[in-house]
Amino acid sequence: MIFVTAGHVDHGKTSLLRALTGADTDRLPEEKRRGMTIDLGYAYLPLPEGEILGFIDVPGHEKFLTNMLAGVGGVQHALLVVACDDGIMPQTGEHLAILHLLRIPGLTVVLTKIDRVDATRRVDVRAALEQTLRRYLWSNVSFFDVSATTGENIAALKAHLHTLVSRCVEADARRFRLAIDRAFHVHGAGLVVTGTAFGGRISTGETLWLTGAERPVRVRHLHAQNHPVETAHAGQRIALNLVGDVHKDSIARGDWLLSEAPPPPVNRCLVALELLDPASFSQSSQNVHLHHAARHLTGRLSLLHSPEAATKSMLCELVLDTPLHLVDGDVLVVRDVSARHTLGGARVLSLASPRRGKRQPAFLHWLLRRAETNDDHDVLALWLQQGAVDLNAFAWARQLTAPVLQALLHASGALIKGGYAMDAALAEQQCDSLIAALAETHARTPEHLGVGRARLRRMALPNTPEALVFAHMDRLLAEKRLVNTHGWLHLPQHRLAFTAEEDVLWQRLLPLFHEPPCWVRDLAKAAHVSEETVRTLLHKAARLGHVVAIVRDRYYLASQIARMAQTVRDAAANDEGSMETAALRHHFGVGRKLAIQILEFFDRSGFTRRQGNRHLLRDAELFAMDDGVNTPDDRRGNEFPVSFEPDSGS
Repeated sequence: MIFVTAGHVDHGKTSLLRALTGADTDRLPEEKRRGMTIDLGYAYLPLPEGEILGFIDVPGHEKFLTNMLAGVGGVQHALLVVACDDGIMPQTGEHLAILHLLRIPGLTVVLTKIDRVDATRRVDVRAALEQTLRRYLWSNVSFFDVSATTGENIAALKAHLHTLVSRCVEADARRFRLAIDRAFHVHGAGLVVTGTAFGGRISTGETLWLTGAERPVRVRHLHAQNHPVETAHAGQRIALNLVGDVHKDSIARGDWLLSEAPPPPVNRCLVALELLDPASFSQSSQNVHLHHAARHLTGRLSLLHSPEAATKSMLCELVLDTPLHLVDGDVLVVRDVSARHTLGGARVLSLASPRRGKRQPAFLHWLLRRAETNDDHDVLALWLQQGAVDLNAFAWARQLTAPVLQALLHASGALIKGGYAMDAALAEQQCDSLIAALAETHARTPEHLGVGRARLRRMALPNTPEALVFAHMDRLLAEKRLVNTHGWLHLPQHRLAFTAEEDVLWQRLLPLFHEPPCWVRDLAKAAHVSEETVRTLLHKAARLGHVVAIVRDRYYLASQIARMAQTVRDAAANDEGSMETAALRHHFGVGRKLAIQILEFFDRSGFTRRQGNRHLLRDAELFAMDDGVNTPDDRRGNEFPVSFEPDSGS
């Protein structure tokens, strides 16, 4: 377990840790010379049961507040140190506000230097502190009056800290995430980085992703709480000996060690802003300084509602000048543009800030509900209400391991397909949208049999991931609410057939196909009708699956194409799975130009794939032509598709 000190400069934080642990956390020569903490210091206290308490000593001077903020991330308990002779000072209040904003779970108040004051002064300081604590909603806070000089009550404080360890919950089931605050070389070992783990577990030999350097590294050795271990977990102070193509100079304070490569860092997100004073944020937008984990940067906060409605808690969009690897629930300490005053804390609600509609009442209502919960089940349910959920993005945002994510999805009852999840009720609504789009198409173009899968998605659900839309279609086909005829989707009641006049003309044209392929102009001349009449008829015949155009206006019967496809398959089987133009001419007795047209048609349809002069047979997803674009047919196997738009081009 890790404790962090907090309090005004010269209130005895370092002396207190020396009395507790025997270690001097002022390690820098400048700290020794000036007698004050400048950067983070660390100390450890072994307990009889084998547990080790870790302490982070942070600077109390306001000039070093950035260093102080780098040390408080990821800790579970804070020691607020107040000197009885001084009482509450400016940094006392600011540090307490920061602990409140960062939602540090526990707090113990330590009144130091009691050997310098009388009992009345102690009572007065404690009363003032209790009043200040109530302002920040701290409750169940323990008080200890100690003297680091005489050792008075130090043993009682140690015993209290010991009891806190027994209540401490070990590492959660999140992914491993550690914010680096130091990097250095150790002779004989190599690169070592240290930091506080925000979540998960890590063991020696595992591979982590190092941001900044943007590459994987392997953990050779581990120290947790200043002792060698095989496994370390969240809530511990960890040192990792790393192996990989990385140098100390490429690592900066605030870089992360992660269990896997993260998505790109975000430069804008939606946050719940908790202000210490509502009057400090009277504008609709303002530039601010931000502190996240061990990183200090700048950005801009913009209110999502009117300033008149501003309270101590507001919904904002945060635009970062430097992209960050954020996750849900991360808190950024917000300071004013001069970096002199702490304004509040910004808690991440969504890593995706929509370009449009984020100020609409309905979305703000949803975002407000999102701000009210951080439970994984509730958050997933809220996102499912918004539409399709990208599971990779959701798992990163919530830092969920694969087993936890699977259990969460199983409990939600959501439709899962292609890395996306969707609420079952919304999926039913989208199925109805597909049916409605088809019904409208049938009414508008009754002469068409139906539409391809890709086109139907573009018509009805263009913003829904393809995998989910195709899953809807498969479901509708299984339920007989849709029908697939030669690759065209249509409603069961919709039928495409020749009219009486068209059937008469078709019967006149059919015998002419005994010498394929037939040009539209030749068929029109033989039947003594216009080319446009024949072309319209053959378009319809293609949709009915009777004919296939290998190029525009040049047709084969579907049965002839099927026989040709089988011949090509049989011949290719004896020629390393391929067919060449000369071989096809030999098999079918056609000219070179027609042979090339036939093979290019097979390539376009997905039956073969050209490689130089050879056309390779492939058992791939079959295609039906939809407005000139190959779209997946729902069939699989070796049946060759014989229906596609005849005017799709060559």
